[in-house]
Amino acid sequence: MSAVLAHSIIRPLALVALLLTVPVEPGWAATVEVYYAPEDAPLDRLVTIYGHAKRYLYVAVYGLTTPRAVEAMVAAKKRGVDVRLITDRQRTEDVKQRAALHTLHLADIPILVNEHDGLMHLKQAVIDDEVNASGSMNHTTSGNRYNDERLDIITDHAISVKAREKFLAMWNDHTRYRAWDAH
Repeated sequence: MSAVLAHSIIRPLALVALLLTVPVEPGWAATVEVYYAPEDAPLDRLVTIYGHAKRYLYVAVYGLTTPRAVEAMVAAKKRGVDVRLITDRQRTEDVKQRAALHTLHLADIPILVNEHDGLMHLKQAVIDDEVNASGSMNHTTSGNRYNDERLDIITDHAISVKAREKFLAMWNDHTRYRAWDAH
């Protein structure tokens, strides 16, 4: 009996000792909010976050057709935020996507498209080195209200900086991405 009691005390103490000796990385302090469509309407939350951008808003997404996301990006640009978009070249053939891109273009928001059609699966937004969002959701009404989608909003400096660096690496890769032709 005493061996069982000693074992039940030693195991938790060993676990606590192990946890205290493992170094905690800065990225471990991240907060993650998880939203599912359709029940959580995740794009509504993302558009709200776009409204808080102060320095930059970088978006890489396959589908961008919902006017609310476009309006939030244009409003950020008008506030002096550096807004940039990377999207899929093949998707620009969609009438709604083309209209959204034209509106962003008129607001002087630079847009790049990939040279590898149909392979833009990244759905990511990075805001001010503090917040980034990713998941399966496109910036579309269907992605917000009808499809089964997930959006993770991560508040963490280190993780957001890494996401920004990935976006800028894509932005500066002139063999894989080029400026969208509005004409």
